[in-house]
Amino acid sequence: MPNQIQVIAPYWLDSAGTWVFDDVATDLVREPFVNGIPAMIDDLVAEIPNARDGFLMLFSGSPFPGYQKRLEWVREEMGGNWYQTDSPAMQGWLCPALFRYFDEAPGELYVKAEVMNL
Repeated sequence: MPNQIQVIAPYWLDSAGTWVFDDVATDLVREPFVNGIPAMIDDLVAEIPNARDGFLMLFSGSPFPGYQKRLEWVREEMGGNWYQTDSPAMQGWLCPALFRYFDEAPGELYVKAEVMNL
């Protein structure tokens, strides 16, 4: 099975008051993270200097070397999906844009944040 690691580059958008990302390949522009996901991202990037200026987020439905967090699927709601982490205990909702990357909501998501080298 080929490696299915996806990469996006979230950044903080002051006018929206949340993390957003652009992805030309999926026609997403300033796609916002909402409903608990911003707090999860804050935790994920706590060690990355100036993360609000942008960072790389790697994610996959399968474990990959060096992943930082495992998110477990909780339930579907309003076309999106709730995921949770155990450490720290948090829940967040991923909107239907998730389906631009996956055919169906993965039972688990594995994520890692990296410094973006400009």
